[in-house]
Amino acid sequence: MSGDIDLNEVGILRRREIEARILAPIVDALGEEFGRDKVLEVVRKVIVKIAQTQGRELAERLGRSDLDSFAGSLGTWSKDGALELRILNRDAKSLDFDVTGCKYAAMYRGLGIEELGGILSCSRDAAFVEGFNENITLARTQTILQGAPVCDFRFNDTQGSSA
Repeated sequence: MSGDIDLNEVGILRRREIEARILAPIVDALGEEFGRDKVLEVVRKVIVKIAQTQGRELAERLGRSDLDSFAGSLGTWSKDGALELRILNRDAKSLDFDVTGCKYAAMYRGLGIEELGGILSCSRDAAFVEGFNENITLARTQTILQGAPVCDFRFNDTQGSSA
């Protein structure tokens, strides 16, 4: 559409902050009314669906859905120093890196909403890559938001596809 806004101009970190500032009081109010656990589960499901759709849209925009093109898109999430990455391995079938600095985690902590932050950001990652290419898997055992020193991202392309 001709009137579409390029949300990447804003930067994902800033977008997540705006989303969190709007959603946190809504989630709190709905949680009081319907039970916090139930509301958080619904929010988690919605965020996962959104992430899958965004992953598919990225693959369509790039015209490719291979691991190399995915790796090339990492700068989008790191814009304005939002993430500090240490690449450990990058080849056609795997991409391994640690996030050593995460302004997303700092922002959610600053707002006092770590739990919601985990849903709004961390839970998107596997769903996003699934939407991007269902043959790429993500194994992550820890996140900075959960108190770990790094987030360990380990992507594996089970097919080595270049679709």
